[in-house]
Amino acid sequence: MSDPAPKDIDNLIELLAKLPGLGPRSARRAVLHMIRKRALLLTPLADQMQRVAETARECLNCGNVGTADICNICADEKRGNGILCVVEDVADLWAMERAAVFKGRYHVLGGTLSALDAVGPEELRIPQLLDRVTAEGIGEVILALNATVDGQTTAHYIADQLEGQVTLTSLAQGVPIGGELDYLDEGTISAALNARRQI
Repeated sequence: MSDPAPKDIDNLIELLAKLPGLGPRSARRAVLHMIRKRALLLTPLADQMQRVAETARECLNCGNVGTADICNICADEKRGNGILCVVEDVADLWAMERAAVFKGRYHVLGGTLSALDAVGPEELRIPQLLDRVTAEGIGEVILALNATVDGQTTAHYIADQLEGQVTLTSLAQGVPIGGELDYLDEGTISAALNARRQI
């Protein structure tokens, strides 16, 4: 049976299907929707993607994604308060910024240590982190890494490297706001119980 879609459209579907969270069926629906709304969606999307492809770059200082060599956060003098929040990837940095509660600077590692995947400190931005702590006079490093085995392994490695140089903290873990105990996994309940505080 021949493919009903022309090759160009098929290629677009295949490319979209490679995006996280999109499979072939979702990509096909998205492409058909964009074609039906060509003037409203497809043309502006193509134009914007071209602009982003030309202007997007990684911040030379922290690893954030922006349109300049130094991102807005690193360039903001008010954010240079001696506190550095270490995250695994840019999505984590953006999530922290959406919460609008952290007023320091960030450092994006680009992943976590993983013996299985042969990812060591040199494959991540750990050497740059160690350099920044000294160069920027950092007083506190917040390890805001995911509560996975690899995330915790990475946090312990960084803590060992920075021991005695700075104050090291990590995000509290436990029951989310609005969370019901019945829906939480055992690890989350255990972390919440161990991080309990007096009221």
